[in-house]
Amino acid sequence: MNKEALTQANNVDKLVRMANQIGTFFASMPDHEEGVDGVANHLKKFWEPRMRKALFAALDTGQVSDQLNEIVLKATTKHRQLLLDGCH
Repeated sequence: MNKEALTQANNVDKLVRMANQIGTFFASMPDHEEGVDGVANHLKKFWEPRMRKALFAALDTGQVSDQLNEIVLKATTKHRQLLLDGCH
């Protein structure tokens, strides 16, 4: 694996870890759908477009589907268009 590929893999691992931490927080909400929406809103508000784009690129290739917790997967599926708006 070349240096650039290794850096990209490390970046994706960090994004997955951060997304799962966000998911863990919002999973504690009594209303599950409110938690799902909370994950999406947090990602939209606090993540740069390139971070969201990188997460979706990894999801679309099947690279991280088994690494993300359930609430993050649901949020990225339900709110895909919202989260990709502004990503070029």
